[in-house]
Amino acid sequence: MFGRRPDGRRIKGMDPVMRITPYVMPMRCDAQVLLKHRADLEILSRYIRRQKKEKNEKVSYMQIIVAAYVRAVSRNPEVNRFIMNKQLFARNNCSAAFTILKNPADADQGEAVVKIKFDLTDTLYDVRDRMSAAVAANRGDQPAGFTEKLLNFLFAVPGLATLVVGLVRFLDRYGLAPGVLMEELPFYVGMYITNMASIGLHEVNHHIYNWGNVGLFLGMGVPERVAVVENGTARMKRYLPIGITADERVCSGAHYARFFADMRHYLDHPELLELPPESVRFDQGYEYHEPKPKAASEADEEAAADV
Repeated sequence: MFGRRPDGRRIKGMDPVMRITPYVMPMRCDAQVLLKHRADLEILSRYIRRQKKEKNEKVSYMQIIVAAYVRAVSRNPEVNRFIMNKQLFARNNCSAAFTILKNPADADQGEAVVKIKFDLTDTLYDVRDRMSAAVAANRGDQPAGFTEKLLNFLFAVPGLATLVVGLVRFLDRYGLAPGVLMEELPFYVGMYITNMASIGLHEVNHHIYNWGNVGLFLGMGVPERVAVVENGTARMKRYLPIGITADERVCSGAHYARFFADMRHYLDHPELLELPPESVRFDQGYEYHEPKPKAASEADEEAAADV
């Protein structure tokens, strides 16, 4: 309310064309733009092997993609905005969410949603440590989290889920939804990413939820082989396909173009993500930070000391 929300602040002085766009397309499903990118899997695979062999550092494809996203946001904060009640807001965090299997060997044990906040100065290793810690905290026989407890409560009483969801959506529209709810629910993030390759499926252009304020959805798929010509010779090259769904109301096409160009650059040169950025841009001076994560070795030492 009054231009402020628990997750952002309204942007003033907008271009009239951008300002009218949410009135023309009031819902995210109206404004979805579908894109596809093929990341060079050979570059990424060589880099991952080199990290393991030369530095004894273990990183994954998904961690590199998320790190590239965080770095691209540090250069293009306009992409990290969101629309609510036809108004444009600057998000006060850089965040991503993804779904994991509680037990990768047994899909029947169900899923869990992981939501993580990043600092715009994070390196690839910072992103990896944040993601690894969040996955470990949600894997195995863990107590039910906030979201799961909330859903169990809502479905315990017939009709309660419809009533509560309607009320929360109404409050959210005017910036009055509880901040703790936004902290826990995965619908309030800058990007949602899914790894369809982990279950043997091709990439998808996933819809963007109308509830919440997700601005980007990335869907990784099973690696594919494509015929290319390099130096006059034809060969089959391996790529990692990524389906991208974006809310076009968030920023101009020029901003999106710069953002995706940066992401492509970092996916082609992942070694650049090993060091923090030389500088960071914040949207309209709205600065935010997240404490650096503890490396896995430090966490193990603390756990041993507590025993």
